Amino acid sequence: MRPVIIALDFPSQATALDFLTPFAQTPNLFVKVGMELFYTAGPQILTALRARGIQVFLDLKCYDIPHTVEQTMVQLGRQGVALVTIHAAGGAAMVAAAKRGLVAGAQAAGVAPAKLLAVTQLTSTTEAQMQAEQLISADLPTTVRHLAHLAWQNGADGVIAAAPEDPVIHAATAPDFLCINPGIRLTEDATDDQQRVVTPGRAAALGSNGLVVGRSITRAADPLAAYQRILKEWGD
Repeated sequence: MRPVIIALDFPSQATALDFLTPFAQTPNLFVKVGMELFYTAGPQILTALRARGIQVFLDLKCYDIPHTVEQTMVQLGRQGVALVTIHAAGGAAMVAAAKRGLVAGAQAAGVAPAKLLAVTQLTSTTEAQMQAEQLISADLPTTVRHLAHLAWQNGADGVIAAAPEDPVIHAATAPDFLCINPGIRLTEDATDDQQRVVTPGRAAALGSNGLVVGRSITRAADPLAAYQRILKEWGD
């Protein structure tokens, strides 16, 4: 798995599907459905995307008591998506419960289990902000490494993290543990609300296993051309 995942951060199913029209002939297309789109369109957007042969990363970042997360993941596991997310900060029991739920849901529906990704620290968070607002005294790489290791030990298949942290995550986990990186921008793009950003080529050099790209594609004058440029820079 080494995808470039387009973040469909749109306010409606119709808008998202219309955006994808120029990508109809694009092989191995992979998209992210986040909270904004899922809470508007519901599971119907997942069905519509699967009908087009598109792989889905369902990014809902679940974070609750273990029982609630497990039961939620049973339902998400039935959906036939490729990736789902939780927050690693939920702790060991929550990560393990999420994995159990995903597997149980997939088995009940007769689909392949989604891979479980744990969010370490959001790419909009700086080290100073983390220390001041979350009262975490460790530095950012140490915190991310710790959360990634905890997630790996409890059944997660990978993490969502900023690309500069990929080397320490890979060193603390296993060769097949995935580092999927948001916060990807082309050189000339604005960083917007992201703090820890890199280009596709830099992410590849750092050991990234996949990119999540939103505004650099969705706000481009020619989204398909922007996507193809990112693939080229990424090395695909």
